[in-house]
Amino acid sequence: MVAFVVTKTHSQLGCQSMSTDEQLRLQPADPAPPFCLKDTDGNDVCLTSYLGKRVVLYFYPKDLTPGCTTQACEYNSIYHTLRQMGVELLGVSPDPQSSHERFRSRYELEFKLLSDPDKLVLKAYGAFGGKKNYGKIYEGVIRSSFVISPEGKIEAAFYNVRAKGNAQRVLDYIASHPL
Repeated sequence: MVAFVVTKTHSQLGCQSMSTDEQLRLQPADPAPPFCLKDTDGNDVCLTSYLGKRVVLYFYPKDLTPGCTTQACEYNSIYHTLRQMGVELLGVSPDPQSSHERFRSRYELEFKLLSDPDKLVLKAYGAFGGKKNYGKIYEGVIRSSFVISPEGKIEAAFYNVRAKGNAQRVLDYIASHPL
């Protein structure tokens, strides 16, 4: 079950049919869209429960694929550093909880992976939509990362990121922007 509230819908933003250049993109100081998603244990994880803490929220296409594994393992390697800085880390993809559990187990990932099978949270963050691949446009997950402030606002938004190096880029941002 997904409990979800969107503060702005695509139609409210004037985006009836969006091309890849017109998709919703969150900006610094925008409210982070609230959500509740299931983790690998079937527990609801709600963004509102992290108010008062900084959160890194990253969206990736698919468990157990080369790029997503690289990205997850890089985030795992900085997980304790983030925690020492008072930052929580959450990964989100459309994969089911069972896939997330295999992914976490195989690579000993210490942070939570959340399942968004209906892609509602992905869409609210502008992390799902038209993508170009070999000249064709198709719908898919747009690899993206966000730093969310303790007040629940977008601090930084990184769209269309490369899997390799994304975690370090986010860590560098956090280190250079202390609270």
